[in-house]
Amino acid sequence: MNAPISRYPVPELKDLPQDLQDRILEVQAKAGFVPNVFLALAHRPAEWRAFMAWHDALLLKETGGLSKGEREMIIVATSAANQCLYCVVAHGAILRVYEKKPLLADQLAVNHRKADITPRQRAMLDFAMKVCTASHTIEDSDHDALRAHGFSDDDIWDIGAITAFFGLSNRLANLSAMRPNDEFFLMGRVPRAK
Repeated sequence: MNAPISRYPVPELKDLPQDLQDRILEVQAKAGFVPNVFLALAHRPAEWRAFMAWHDALLLKETGGLSKGEREMIIVATSAANQCLYCVVAHGAILRVYEKKPLLADQLAVNHRKADITPRQRAMLDFAMKVCTASHTIEDSDHDALRAHGFSDDDIWDIGAITAFFGLSNRLANLSAMRPNDEFFLMGRVPRAK
């Protein structure tokens, strides 16, 4: 199906500012395709830059107590709560690749409490879901529960910040009717062809 990837204008790659082109081509070289989010948000270059800077600060840093897979767990579980098809599908694929567990993303998208995860990860996702759906009820005891699982205050901030950032991302994806790339659906589910 050749449905549009957004209800908003999607610029041609050649018409974008050079820094956007460079980043998109870099991602394409690594992934083998251009994730639709890069093009769907590119019609507003200043906002695209800010979005990607925040994304990179949260997800590409090498420090902190959260693994790349755990960051993706947060995204999948909270994006499902926000009913964001794009982020559940795209980040579910990334999660499957990082964790090498083809069933995990589906489990988290439906009910993280039934997923095959550790008690530490369940506590992390319980907190992320509270940030996602009831942030006004967060108390010191919520932080204490995470500390009991070995999370630092910076880790707790990261859990909340990833949840908050993807709350924004989920809403932009839903606003724009952003369509996930077909490539994401099978990624991490079947072995890659060699």
